[in-house]
Amino acid sequence: MAIFTEKGHGATESPGALSIIGPGMRVVGDITADGVVKIEGTVVGTVRAGRQVLVAKGGEVEGDIITREAIIGGEVRGTVVAEERVEIQASSVVHGDLTSRRLLVHEGGEINGVVRMGEESTAHATTPATTSTAGSY
Repeated sequence: MAIFTEKGHGATESPGALSIIGPGMRVVGDITADGVVKIEGTVVGTVRAGRQVLVAKGGEVEGDIITREAIIGGEVRGTVVAEERVEIQASSVVHGDLTSRRLLVHEGGEINGVVRMGEESTAHATTPATTSTAGSY
């Protein structure tokens, strides 16, 4: 697969931008991106990416991850919702619920929460809940 394509040469879908939170960097607040977000540092807040969220080994997220595909190699303290796929690498720990159509857990990877899989689980997880927020303002 080519990363770079020339306009008009059969490119049907742009890969989107790559956003990197480097080692030693700490972001406090929500992150929203159309493409890929790679986290090598720390994010305190919700991470939303249209294509992929990659939490590298040593990376930390203290908040929710909402994306199409999530690859977790570091630590996540929050809910992970991925429309298509989640990969939990051997060096990673997820402290929170996980929802996806497909899941790959490498030996040594940890999930400390509820795992929901399949078509219906991802449809419900990405739609806002209306009953649970009534009267909580």
